Amino acid sequence: MFGVVPKVLWERTNPADENNQIEMACRCLLVEYDSRLILIDTGMGEKQSEKFFSHYHRWGNHTLEGSLKKAGFAIDQITDVFLTHLHFDHCGGAVRYTDQGTLVPSFPNASFWVHKEHWLWATTPNVREKASFLPENILPLEKSGQLQFIEGSGPLLEKTPFPFSILLVDGHTEKQMLPIIDYRGSRLVFCADLIPTAGHLPIPYVMGYDTRPLLTLDEKSAFLKEAEENDVLLFLEHDPNHEIISLKKTEKGVRMKASYRLDSYFSVS
Repeated sequence: MFGVVPKVLWERTNPADENNQIEMACRCLLVEYDSRLILIDTGMGEKQSEKFFSHYHRWGNHTLEGSLKKAGFAIDQITDVFLTHLHFDHCGGAVRYTDQGTLVPSFPNASFWVHKEHWLWATTPNVREKASFLPENILPLEKSGQLQFIEGSGPLLEKTPFPFSILLVDGHTEKQMLPIIDYRGSRLVFCADLIPTAGHLPIPYVMGYDTRPLLTLDEKSAFLKEAEENDVLLFLEHDPNHEIISLKKTEKGVRMKASYRLDSYFSVS
């Protein structure tokens, strides 16, 4: 998760266990807008084999369906599923097995949105990323007729089918999409894998999974500078301890100023 950064450094913020693994989340975001329910990313899902999941030592009892139910919604109410990119830990929950053993979209009434160039990248994968682009997570979306494409080279897409703009970044994978959401006077960016945890705020802390790590350095640097200057909140998809964070400028660069729970932050502000 930290590429070439030595463990003695990254472990200060993300301590490893006896298996040399760190705790991570697959946090999704639900956006309610008029008559639409837009789900951003879907986590790993539950359909992979026991052997597959054994590599990740899942913990906790959270499920996507359970979290939706807790928020007062059901699977069939989701109108749109926005997939930042198609790595299995971001889109695995988009497809499920039926009782008959066939693969179908998990959200029967939703449109599934992917960037067109990223779809081509994922369905004809390079050798390095092939293990992250699982056909069972991707091809059933196309077969269902529920797949929709977002187009544009960006890096900022302001005219979109959504009540938010989209920042495109290419360092992690081709045309990863980051929603930029304005809500109750604040601006919130769903950071996906540009900044997976608060421990990844230092510019050199780049994941070994990134296909273009030098580009990630430039994208992170520009993004964090603008985010700090404009008091943007970061929604962290993979950080189990920090849902949203604010930023501050330090002599070492942009760092976390404060950490908040999403619901408590907006309930008081």
